Amino acid sequence: MGHDLLAYAGQLAARPADAYLPMDLSVHPTATPAEVLQVVTACAGLLGHALAAAGPGVRAWHWGPCDPEGFAAMGVAEILLHTHDITRGLSVDWRPPPVLCAAVTGRLFPDAPHGDPVDVLLWCTGRGELDGFPHRESWTWEAARAD
Repeated sequence: MGHDLLAYAGQLAARPADAYLPMDLSVHPTATPAEVLQVVTACAGLLGHALAAAGPGVRAWHWGPCDPEGFAAMGVAEILLHTHDITRGLSVDWRPPPVLCAAVTGRLFPDAPHGDPVDVLLWCTGRGELDGFPHRESWTWEAARAD
């Protein structure tokens, strides 16, 4: 999560037009789970600051020109989806908030089917089943938008 949030913040700050910045996040192997959560929180904060500083006309590369709204949706998606993955792995009963799932799906998956927003987002990302639709083995979201 932290890596992706930091990458999105970096893209918004540097505004490259044709590639990702050649950077990566490295967390010390001795970091505790609490320290890893602090790193994720810091990266989310950096993305939040980059979003606040970017005007609506700003574009940065994410497989094409992406606006701040797209980077915000991707950041929220990373948090929702990876939290879902972690809680499933720990056998914790948790579902992402429907209002956030609906916003993410509406921005990143414009051709998504109608239905429960949580189920639709999980289906769009290959994490769940949706009645009447085959399981997704691969997927991409559409963050870049032509102006």
